[in-house]
Amino acid sequence: MKKHILIVDDEAEIRDLLAEFLAYRGYRTTVVPSAAEAQKTVISDPPQLIISDLQLEDSDGLQMVEQLKLRLPDIPIMLLTGVFFDPEVVRDVLSKKVASYLNKTAPLTQILSEVQRLIGN
Repeated sequence: MKKHILIVDDEAEIRDLLAEFLAYRGYRTTVVPSAAEAQKTVISDPPQLIISDLQLEDSDGLQMVEQLKLRLPDIPIMLLTGVFFDPEVVRDVLSKKVASYLNKTAPLTQILSEVQRLIGN
């Protein structure tokens, strides 16, 4: 059975690119544009990994992460964002909330490597 990845991003191009890339590599993907849709999806079709933008139109990504972690405490979450953070902020704050943090401009191969590290093939 294919491992399921939920992709949360309000930019359709990013959602579609990630979904197509990961599906081609053997993962089952579900894409949603908002934190509200993510909350519904994790109930109806729990993923093995959540990849989310940090800045969503309907929610702060960190608030969404905290809510999802209450429901699915063992599911790794990878944040992708165009916002640059001081490395200390990433280490001290984000690393306590998420399993991985990458810049949206990271090469797809780097994103795939992180996915494989977090949930395998």
